[in-house]
Amino acid sequence: MIDLAAKPFYLKPEDIEWVNTTLAGMTTEEKAGQLFCVLFKECKPEEFEYVFNILKPGGCMYRVVPTERAIAATQNIYSRSKVPPLIAANLEKGGNGIVTEGTLVGAPMEIAATDDIGMATKMAHACAAEASAVGANWAFAPIIDIDTNYRNPITNTRTFGSDPERVRRMGRAYVEEVQKMGLAASIKHFPGDGQDERDQHLVTSINSMDCDPWMNTYGAAYKAGIEAGALTAMVGHIMQPAWTRRLNPGIKDEDIMPGTLSREMMQGLLRGELGFNGLICTDATTMAGYTLAMSRRRAVPESIARGADMFLFARNLEEDYGFMLQGIKDGIITPERLDEAVTRILATKAALGLHRGAPELDVEKAKTIVGCAKHQQWAEECADKAITLVKEQPGVLPITPERYKKILFYTIEPAAGGEGNYKVAPACAKLRAMLEKEGFEIDDFVPQPYGEGFTTKYEEVVNNYDLILYVANLSTKSNQTVVRIEWKQPMGADCGHYMNDIPTVFVSLENPYHLQDFPRVKTYINCYSNNDHCLHQLIEKLTGRSTFKGHSPVDAFCGKWDAYL
Repeated sequence: MIDLAAKPFYLKPEDIEWVNTTLAGMTTEEKAGQLFCVLFKECKPEEFEYVFNILKPGGCMYRVVPTERAIAATQNIYSRSKVPPLIAANLEKGGNGIVTEGTLVGAPMEIAATDDIGMATKMAHACAAEASAVGANWAFAPIIDIDTNYRNPITNTRTFGSDPERVRRMGRAYVEEVQKMGLAASIKHFPGDGQDERDQHLVTSINSMDCDPWMNTYGAAYKAGIEAGALTAMVGHIMQPAWTRRLNPGIKDEDIMPGTLSREMMQGLLRGELGFNGLICTDATTMAGYTLAMSRRRAVPESIARGADMFLFARNLEEDYGFMLQGIKDGIITPERLDEAVTRILATKAALGLHRGAPELDVEKAKTIVGCAKHQQWAEECADKAITLVKEQPGVLPITPERYKKILFYTIEPAAGGEGNYKVAPACAKLRAMLEKEGFEIDDFVPQPYGEGFTTKYEEVVNNYDLILYVANLSTKSNQTVVRIEWKQPMGADCGHYMNDIPTVFVSLENPYHLQDFPRVKTYINCYSNNDHCLHQLIEKLTGRSTFKGHSPVDAFCGKWDAYL
């Protein structure tokens, strides 16, 4: 029996009555529909027609769309829904996680680099204000993964760093603020990413910590979010063998499942050991980390049977809905488990007050909130406090036209359009233009014709430039396995060949771990985000008009002794 008056729901008698009455009035098909959180990638009418002709989903997620389209989508969905919907977005950095005009206040690692808990609160506030302006009510955040393995291709700047205590504090601050603002938080990705160096989008990954260290790190972060009242938790396609074996002694290795299919993780660890009473949602079930674990026709209902309350996305919605209904018919999902899952879904909606009516949305009002001056000022403040001078060659900084008139500019960035492994908004050209505006003369590095004995003379380069500036703009994203510098051909043409004779500065706008590929560079800076606020503050700090204030929330030296040289 679920205590709906207890944490995190805190429902009043009339709210509990609505939950019970709504549940009692549902058909099996309607209950099965509530289990699904579907994706509306572009929020276009044809998407709504397709989905609502198959089922009436309990929730949905928006990708990033224009403000007006997001509001129209919310109104459309409410008009089609008998039960009010949960509307989610990846609100990890700011309102830019849901609308194109939204504010990117700061990546979680950028927030962490400020070492200011207030910045986590401000970021959460901006997320909630801008998302609720278009009708969203569910934040797929905070990420409370711990970036313990610098090779992990997914966690990286999406985390509050590698210090478990900072992750715990900032994750809790996010939960408290976003829920105070009327959205449900979702602590993710249980049982915790950042240990493995693989991507759960491509393989079932592993959190390999022993039970007690896990409880003191990841467990403490989840416990803090639960104590703060997080309404939901997102479970990842991540195995936790130590806890699985403790909770199920004698389990065979082949029977250890990712969190999204693990009774031990969802019911034993999350609900039992950590005392979570809220809604459990799977991570996207389109990922290979999920599909590799079990036949899909079995996995779809087993996720619910083993403890998840909501099923995120579908490979084929009609087929997955059929698998869910068949699982109910076959008894994989018992009537009691089905009602328990739907009860938690309805209770989450009641806790948010969704049963009291659709939100009153106004495009013009939303435009005064989304991307507003206050949120932009917070983003500027975050950039100022976060940018980190990791290592410095004495006397190289500041960079001024009087000291370094002519700069050789090295760009490490994906081609325009962001095709390939590293899809990231371009920023190097913007920074180059800003430097020119400061009065520098900038030449872009162009690989030289190569042949042993026939390259451009070393002295021609050394005598022609006052400074070398590298700017890397490589970001983590789904479905990649590494974030590394791929030096230009031939023979690493853009490596630091001249750094012993020309002052050299390396700036990373995103990934903080490039010292693994360029350990001997003597001046290295991390920004954690590539938005305009970071670029502006970077110029201020390079030129000496502002001091570097950031504190690295990770080991930017990647454990490499030569990176300290």
